[in-house]
Parts: sequence; C-alpha cells; structure tokens
Amino acid sequence: MRRPKCDAAHVRANLPSVPGPIVIIGAGQAGVQIAESLRHDKYDGSIALLGAEAHGPYNRPPLSKKWLLEGGNPAALAIRTLEVLERRKIELHTNVAVTQIDRAAQVVRCADGRQFPYGGLALATGARLRSLPVPGAGLSGVLGLRTLEDAQHIAAALDDCVATSAPLVVIGGGFIGLEVAAAARKRGVAVTVLEGLERLMSRVVAPIVSTAAAQLHRSHGVELVFNARVTELVGGGEGENRSVHAVRMADGREYRAGCVVVGIGVDPEDTLAQAAGLECDRGVIVDDCARSSDLRIVAAGDCCARRQRDGTLLRLESVQNAVEQGMSAAAALLGQERPMKAAPWFWSDQYDARLQMVGLSQGYDEVVTRGEVAQLAFSAFYYRSGRLLAVDSLNNVPMHMLGRRLLDRGVSPTPAQAADANFNLQGLLAA
Repeated sequence: MRRPKCDAAHVRANLPSVPGPIVIIGAGQAGVQIAESLRHDKYDGSIALLGAEAHGPYNRPPLSKKWLLEGGNPAALAIRTLEVLERRKIELHTNVAVTQIDRAAQVVRCADGRQFPYGGLALATGARLRSLPVPGAGLSGVLGLRTLEDAQHIAAALDDCVATSAPLVVIGGGFIGLEVAAAARKRGVAVTVLEGLERLMSRVVAPIVSTAAAQLHRSHGVELVFNARVTELVGGGEGENRSVHAVRMADGREYRAGCVVVGIGVDPEDTLAQAAGLECDRGVIVDDCARSSDLRIVAAGDCCARRQRDGTLLRLESVQNAVEQGMSAAAALLGQERPMKAAPWFWSDQYDARLQMVGLSQGYDEVVTRGEVAQLAFSAFYYRSGRLLAVDSLNNVPMHMLGRRLLDRGVSPTPAQAADANFNLQGLLAA
C-alpha cells in the first residue's frame, strides 16, 4: 500500500493521541534519537530501548578513523551514558536478541523469553556487513568493520602487522575501506587497496574527486589496484590456526596479507520487518515522516528505504540521516507531522584530509570545480539541467557549509558562477 506522504490527518484518525508503551528495536544513533525526541516532545510514557550489543549506545564514525589509531576506553564513544538515559527514564536493555514482531498482539518477542508489549514500535536495526562470496572468506584474519568489537579486532590485527612487518589488503575502495587504509598507513603498515571498479568511491563521487582521493592515498604510499577481481583468499596453517596470508586475483596475481579488511558495503537489517509482513525493498519502506506500512510502526536510520515523490526509494547511511529520521519517527509515533527536509550530508576523514558531501549527486550531467584541485583543496558542484544537486568539498569546510545553506534554501548558482572563484556565492543567499 502506497500512502500519501506524511498524511497526518489519516494518522490522527487511526492512532490514539498517546500510543501507550513505546518499544525501540536498536540502540544506535537512530534509536537513541527516537527515544530522546519522544521525551523532548513531552511523551511521558514507557520507553524500552533494545540493543543487540553488550555496550550502551555509542558513536560508530570514529571506529574507522581515530579508534584504529589510538584505541582507548569504549566509554569515550558513548552517545549517551547510562546515567543520562536513566535520568530521562529511557529503559536500556542490552544483549537483547529480538526474534519476532507480533503485530496482531502488538508485542516484541526475544530469544530469552522476554516480551515487550507496545502501543508504538520503532525499528532502528541498522545494517549488516556484506560478505565476500569467494573461497577463504571465513579464514581467520579476514575482517569487516561495523561494530566496536570489529574495530578492536582490526586494531589488534594492525598491531600484529606492525610487529611482523606484514601488509594489509583492503578489499573495496569506498569510504570505510579508504579510512581503514589511511589509519593503517599512519601506523606504518604497508597497504594495498583492491577496488572492483575503475576508480575510488565511484558510486558516489565524480571522477575528479576519485582522482584526488587516489592522489592522496598514493602520496601516502598506498598501492591502488582497479578493476580488481578477487577469486580466493588463501590461507596457511592448520585447523583453528588457519589464517589468511594472501589474496588471489582472477589473473593469477597474489597479494600477500597479514590481514584482510573487507569493505564492500552493507545491507539493511530488515529481517524482522520482512517476517512481520511490513513492506520492504532493500530496507523497511517509509514515507518522509518515517512511517512504515503499519501506522503503529516507524523506522529510522540505515534499515530504511524512503519513498520519494517520484516513487523511487532512497537509502542513506549517515549520522545526519539517523538523527533527522529519528526525530521524524518520534513525531510520527505521537501522531504529529515532521517530514524530513534538510539536504543530506556526509563526511570522511582520511589522513589529515576531510571530504564532506552535501546533497545527492545521482543523475548529474555536469560538474564544475572551485578551488585548488592540484592542492587537494577544492569543491565539486554537481548539476542536472543547470540545477544544483550536490557539493563535494575536499579540505574546504567553508564551502561545504555554504553548500548546505544553498541546498537547504533551494538556491542554485549557475555552473559558471560556481566555477568563478571571484563570484560571491554567499551573496546569492542574501538576495
């Protein structure tokens, strides 16, 4: 069923003004945001926040950056401390394995036998790592990065690489893979990045940004291999001690590896939603107000696919999206309307460089640059039919912030204006 976007009148006619106990499945950024927004919006009923991990809510972005370099106390990653959650009367339950959403009975069932009845339910289940479909993918030393435990394992593997002078092979030239590569090089580990396509981050940035990223990594000694077809991860040793020691390619080449980090993307964790009969398509389908096909159930964050005006589905994986969608989800549970409006933005730290993106560049037909491309300090402006879609900024924070304001206000400089360093783009906002 495809409902009108944020049809608040329909929702108010079908939901009670106070939904009763609220259960949130997922204790990450989106889940915490939903809980805190409910309290901010004066909901004073029961809120149960169910987390699958042993830790309380923590920030994931540092895991592929600062954490791999410095490690430290996991408590430093906390989004909110347990004391803060208790003070706000948000009941955090950790190590919870949810097995079923019973929509008829309006109850969430868990593997340990516990049940959580709900009047309103929020799904913030995140995403799961894609596995590499080749022989040897299960060898010891083949790692992915999603959780704090994943980051701890990679950090320990990098310690071993440093101690034994063994190289790291990263499979996947996207954000996570490149951030791990940068952290490893800063620790003195030799790194090879194997990318299956013809350039870095090719699904999300223009060729000129890919070229700049390649220049950055090569300047730090990273070997980049494009159009790479991995056919096998080769192991050595016996039994439980059997671990990866090389990556074999379709053309017969092998790359020695003391550790392999696989960064080929994630899939939305919508298993529970599918089993419950919610509308899903590579994620829980929601409207602009985070409502699912069941008006008592909302979803936010990486587990979602948002229906756009043209009927297509949009998935975003970012802290900003989790926060914005979390606020929309909380409002929807209370029968209120808070559609998502802000332009999406993202960032990636690699070495001492910062790549910041705002907007969605898919479907662009023109790219112009502003700044010093050769010095890796510039912005790329994406256009379709002369209309600004997105801005990518490398080591250019002021232009990123300006791009956010331009897109949020619907102001589109012409390509010629964007490319002219002497043209005052700020003046367009004033006008």
